[in-house]
Amino acid sequence: MKKASARASRHRDLRRLATTLIAGMMLVGTVGSAAALSELKQIGGQPAEEPAPTVEDTPGAEPPSGGVIGIPDPDPLISTPDDKADTTSGAEDAPEDQGPPPEVIYDIEKAPEPVRKLRQLIIEAAASGDIERLRPLLNPGPNQTQVMLDSADPDPIATLKGLSGDSEGVEILAILLDVLSTGFVHINAGTPEEMYVWPYFAEKPLSTLTPPEKVELFRIVTAGDFADMQESGNYNFFRVGISPDGQWKLFTAGD
Repeated sequence: MKKASARASRHRDLRRLATTLIAGMMLVGTVGSAAALSELKQIGGQPAEEPAPTVEDTPGAEPPSGGVIGIPDPDPLISTPDDKADTTSGAEDAPEDQGPPPEVIYDIEKAPEPVRKLRQLIIEAAASGDIERLRPLLNPGPNQTQVMLDSADPDPIATLKGLSGDSEGVEILAILLDVLSTGFVHINAGTPEEMYVWPYFAEKPLSTLTPPEKVELFRIVTAGDFADMQESGNYNFFRVGISPDGQWKLFTAGD
């Protein structure tokens, strides 16, 4: 129980930071990159907005097919077709100021081949337990993968190690595997910001999640984290973004 409590506390602290990441990335120069997840504190910000209206009916997600060595696509415990919502209702009930959420995709074969290839390479590197194996995948150069925090340290591996609850970055690798085991969405098609994003919660209002989708979310976050996220109505933990041409665009957090 003490270990579980410590882990939940560690994740809760990180999500409090992630809630203000977008604004906070302009202010984090004074935050050391060596803070462990258990030491991260919330950066000051404005009070959270009221939660988005509850939507009872949501668009359905496609059932999974196929798989990738290392991580199922998706995890068979969470992705049976019977668990998915009715695909014929719900879109019209989305909040008026938002369109329907993007289609949730479970079949990795629906992503372009460069996206599938990079995702598999990330999975293999993370599963190895050696965070250095991520380095060549983090798009070294002027378009380096965005990682949190945007610290003064230009080394993304050092930054990720600093965020991990252990000195070797193993916790971050585990989070990365958890994120990539979920369904994903395709966003901003036809624009320079086009990406395939994991997990799909990053692009779907929390108020629209079905009970099976909440179970899937709780495989990544705790119930306490979820309660905190409901204040803003958005998922604010780690997410992965890959461009259609197979560039790792981001591994960060925020609303």
